[in-house]
Amino acid sequence: MKLQQLRYLAAVVQNGLNITAAAEKLHTSQPAVSKQIKLLEDELGFRIFVRSGRTLTKVTPAGQHVVDRAVRVLREVQNIKGISDEHKDEDRGTLAIGTTHTQARYVLPAVIQQFRSRFPNVKLNLHQGTSEQIADMAALDRVDFAIATGSEQLFSNLVLLPAYHWYRHIVVPLDHPLASVKKPTLKQVAAYPIVTYVFSFTGPSSLQQLFSKAGLTLNVALTARDADVIKTYVRLGLGVGIVADVAVDAREDRDLVAIDASHLFPMQTTWIGFSRGGLLRRYMYDFLQLFAPHLNRRLVDRAMAADTQQDVAALFADVKVPMR
Repeated sequence: MKLQQLRYLAAVVQNGLNITAAAEKLHTSQPAVSKQIKLLEDELGFRIFVRSGRTLTKVTPAGQHVVDRAVRVLREVQNIKGISDEHKDEDRGTLAIGTTHTQARYVLPAVIQQFRSRFPNVKLNLHQGTSEQIADMAALDRVDFAIATGSEQLFSNLVLLPAYHWYRHIVVPLDHPLASVKKPTLKQVAAYPIVTYVFSFTGPSSLQQLFSKAGLTLNVALTARDADVIKTYVRLGLGVGIVADVAVDAREDRDLVAIDASHLFPMQTTWIGFSRGGLLRRYMYDFLQLFAPHLNRRLVDRAMAADTQQDVAALFADVKVPMR
């Protein structure tokens, strides 16, 4: 078994089982990738992939175990290289971040601006997506940090650190009936179509559950992963928008009324996560603290040393997580 074979295997999975795309990423030929995958399967004595002709259609159950371990091996190889890089040039490298649109659009710009000023030789890669898409990127080791809200069950392989708390806002046009209501009730909100974030595919929406518990039916007119898209359709009169308070810009959203909905909807926590057992370079520690000032190196190291996410949560029980 060769390290090169594991790299080829990971590349094939990361490129949606497309061998041609994997070969392009690896700067090699399609036959070379196919040959190494076949040699690996022959050595293991079972198929890693299900095939339809020459096309790979899915990963076998046994193959998934191999893929998971291959990714871990490659991560450790990267950690070893990282130790070398840290000693050679601690201010140079790459940083890949997987996050949602709200974070990328409204929270991260100021953080990244400061980070770039401090580390101009670090190449930043920002990947946006839903929680499910970010989880896939993290599982395949495509990102160094994942930033999201909720859906913690999708990220069992990461150390998740609470970054900040926030509440939802209701947004409506200036002439909307709710515009003059300072503290609308759930019943008043439910009287109108709702425009809000895409619901998770992994379980029932907390928003829908909240209205259902109050005996109300939520009429969802449209969902989107992009807060700007939500506000666009609110402006068109499609419904009442429900967005993160950090996604409301006082200057750009002057044609909308933003209503504090902290009395209706529970507080949310945005977290930042990284691979358990991974290596954090100095500039990564700096990014963490720029994003969430309470995440100093000592606290992060203690979280990395924790055995489970429950232990991490206990570590933060007495830490004051800021409101944004």
